[in-house]
Amino acid sequence: MVDLADRVGLDTLAELWRTEQPSSLPGALWALYLLRRWCQGNGAEVTRLWRAGRAYAPADEVVAGVADDADPAAMAELADAVLHGAYHGDFDVALERAAAFFRVIASGRRESSGPDAEGDRERQLADRNDEVADGLALAAHRWRESPL
Repeated sequence: MVDLADRVGLDTLAELWRTEQPSSLPGALWALYLLRRWCQGNGAEVTRLWRAGRAYAPADEVVAGVADDADPAAMAELADAVLHGAYHGDFDVALERAAAFFRVIASGRRESSGPDAEGDRERQLADRNDEVADGLALAAHRWRESPL
């Protein structure tokens, strides 16, 4: 299941799940698969945002579990580990790790954004990252309350 998006295509999963809220099971799974694809395909950007944001979200940095010397390979490993944990570990812990990751990325976007139109876009993406993080944290809470 970890490589589901690789086998059926991310577009197929998008058709099924992208409109769902991250606090729902399909929305949470969509966020996890999207996170994995983003880390695999844009490792340098993810690493840059991670490094820019980690000082502003130290607790989330620890929860996410990315090494101090994070590089694109470490980001891809994190995404694989989170998705693997969702299927073979504690689902709520995987969701909490992903939520923490999104919070650090949101901090990185805000920290590295400028006063121009591109900066406005980055701040909007940061807001979206925070929304996803909040939804994943809520999904983790719901899972702990009543796992399927």
